[in-house]
Amino acid sequence: MDSEEFSRWMSQAEKTFELIDADIEYQGYSWACFKAQQAAEFAVKALLYLLGKPAFGHEVSKLIKKAGLRPPEEVAECAVLLDRMYIPPRYPDAFSEGSPWEFFTKRDALEAKECARRIIEWVREVARDIEREGGAEEEGN
Repeated sequence: MDSEEFSRWMSQAEKTFELIDADIEYQGYSWACFKAQQAAEFAVKALLYLLGKPAFGHEVSKLIKKAGLRPPEEVAECAVLLDRMYIPPRYPDAFSEGSPWEFFTKRDALEAKECARRIIEWVREVARDIEREGGAEEEGN
């Protein structure tokens, strides 16, 4: 278990999550969607570090599977939604015509933000449970 890396990655997840609002305010909906994906990715990687597991990859749903945990259905669905927010919001050639900023709406950004929030909260809950169990094991020694 690496509590220090957990804290570093969670800190980055939380800061990235906070910055989503600025993109929404300035109608940068594609970047808000990408930041939501990144915030969730950072949080799940934090959890992997806490569990002492490798934290490689970018697909939030796959990272959750690597953790070996079964999240609530809404968290799993949010992970899949955010997986779609990794490449298309950033690359002009992700769509046959136009640029990413033309394909993402405020509604998309708000939904992505809500999904990131749910995943971050789930990671915090799991981390609290792990820390409690670790503390109980230490007391039992």
